Amino acid sequence: MIDINKILCTEFNLKPYQVENTVKLIDEGNTIPFIARYRKEQTGSLDDVVIRDLFERLTYLRNLETRKEEVIRLIEEQGKLTDELKNEILNADVLQRVEDLYRPYKQKKSTRASKAKEKGLEPLAEIILAQNVTEGDLDEIAGPFVNEEKGVNSVKEAYEGACDIIAETVSDNADYRKHIREVYINDAILISEAADEEEKTVYEMYYKFEEPVNKIANHRVLAINRGEKEKKLKVKLNAPDEKIINYLISKEITNENAITKDFYLSAILDSYKRLIAPSIEREIRTMLTERAEEEAIKVFGKNTKNLLMVPPVKDIRILAIDPSFRTGCKLAVLDETGKFLEQGVMYPNEPRNEVEESQKLMADLINKFDIDVIAIGNGTASRETEMVVSDMLSKYTFSKKVSYTIVSEAGASVYSASKLAQEEYPDLDVTIRGAISIGRRLQDPLAELVKIDPKSIGVGQYQHDVNQTKLGQELDGVVEDCVNSVG
Repeated sequence: MIDINKILCTEFNLKPYQVENTVKLIDEGNTIPFIARYRKEQTGSLDDVVIRDLFERLTYLRNLETRKEEVIRLIEEQGKLTDELKNEILNADVLQRVEDLYRPYKQKKSTRASKAKEKGLEPLAEIILAQNVTEGDLDEIAGPFVNEEKGVNSVKEAYEGACDIIAETVSDNADYRKHIREVYINDAILISEAADEEEKTVYEMYYKFEEPVNKIANHRVLAINRGEKEKKLKVKLNAPDEKIINYLISKEITNENAITKDFYLSAILDSYKRLIAPSIEREIRTMLTERAEEEAIKVFGKNTKNLLMVPPVKDIRILAIDPSFRTGCKLAVLDETGKFLEQGVMYPNEPRNEVEESQKLMADLINKFDIDVIAIGNGTASRETEMVVSDMLSKYTFSKKVSYTIVSEAGASVYSASKLAQEEYPDLDVTIRGAISIGRRLQDPLAELVKIDPKSIGVGQYQHDVNQTKLGQELDGVVEDCVNSVG
């Protein structure tokens, strides 16, 4: 049994009391922001980022211990648990190692090996594995295992079944898998090709793409995954197969003179090609994806935090504009506290091009409500609307300097149609609510953006491709941290 607290002390370079107290506080149900803000004397002033990372690692290590106990129980129920195997499982430091050790004992669906065992061919496989027979007749060795009632109709079929059993035995060896996994990580090449070379797509840079597994950038992994999912790309790993097969042979073949050697070699080759290679390739692809998703989620979280923590702009009156073409730009006037005062619609862009009328409407609102800043959403028609606003500010004279700024409107439409927005402004059109949200983001970003699902803010890389549960947890944590920081 591993000492989880000791591992956390080492990995995070913390003192024992810091880890013990932090774990205790987490187990008591305290939130991370609460611990970071109000329990500094117990944690040694750990910040929310360290506590969150420690919590994630604590969860992994506890899951690891739970899985070890479960695997030991399952193997013990089969009567196959040895002291050596138990110690190997208990000393495993990653979940993958535990699963590798459990693999030979895992209840599998019907396989070629299990069918061969049902046909009574396991003793023949054991003869080949023993490599003791150096002379004699191969037919005589396998002859006793031919049994038409069991579906073994010839010596050839007997040897094929025995080789299937050996192939699965080799494949289930935990040490082999660990070594081969490392070879893939260090030496394999990820290759991406076009599903249809004639078709023009956004993935053309990956039509003839090769990069070592241990060097490929995370954003490329996610892009290739998306292309493969959309059936625009074909992806595979090119591993040093000969090197791996020679490694397996060196571990398995101990008697070059055994007359069953060729069957053994055939089983090793089949084991790698049919069982090990596809399995390890899936594992490596999963590892690359998880690593890429983890970074993308961290980037998304960091960007979201930066957006939420933009300092509020105090004591300004705002004319907020949600730009559009055909349906018109929606206007909302807000006072210094964010209170909604007035609404309007203008059509300065295609197809109506009512530039002068729109500029006059804005100027009238600026004068009437003593506007300080015009906030323009950065979505559709933003650039065109900005030009109209800029031209208006140069044409008209006001009692004080009026400026404009571009504001991210990501998620504004989501908020405007939400139940919360309906409760805040039951009598306003959904589009006006969006304009109000844009203006309030400038006045107090955190207060406005916490109303929106962080996923809808849209400041991440491939946010719709990553694990949505993990993304949600990360962003919920970011919002918690930001609110905690502001107080």
